[in-house]
Amino acid sequence: MDHALAPTPAQRDERLRAVELLLSRQSANLLQEPAPDGAELDLILDAGLRAPDHGRLRPWRFVLIRGEQRAAWADRLAQAALARDPVNGQAMGEKSRAWVARTPLIIAVGTEVKAGNIPEIEQVLSAGAAAMNMLNAIHLMGYGGMWVTGANSYDPQVNKWLGFEAPSRLVGFLGVGTPRPLPADAPKISRPARDRHTTEWMG
Repeated sequence: MDHALAPTPAQRDERLRAVELLLSRQSANLLQEPAPDGAELDLILDAGLRAPDHGRLRPWRFVLIRGEQRAAWADRLAQAALARDPVNGQAMGEKSRAWVARTPLIIAVGTEVKAGNIPEIEQVLSAGAAAMNMLNAIHLMGYGGMWVTGANSYDPQVNKWLGFEAPSRLVGFLGVGTPRPLPADAPKISRPARDRHTTEWMG
């Protein structure tokens, strides 16, 4: 589509429907097989690669954790939890194991921070934008996703295992799969009130 041309009424309606679909996105914690694969997964990753990128540094890095490798990754997270907290680490490690076991696909999202004129924060934000692009693509394709951070995202050893040594870093993990049906009594999540988050600058 030539974006230099004004959209036709039919194209405008199509875009409005796409925006309405985006507005229905919410985090999906209850996931099951299947997860996107092949061409579908490629499209999701390509969406991440369309994130804003000051200086064209291409700082985004995605690490896929799936299939039989999930068990090995769960072992690593349990090991990291115990190293962080010898008292409570075993319980936290089991919590991480359970999350990995019920998540068909994990996409670790990080930024390869590059020295130069572009501030580090902008490179990290670009990776965050890539994660959001992928979450939107996951939703639009009929799958479910959830952005998970927490102690594992900020643990230097976990970062190192995935190839992110300082100053490079993870921005989080995307859990991806097919959403499980919500229980009938699950609370409805309403959209935030626009006027509570928006002001107009008047000088």
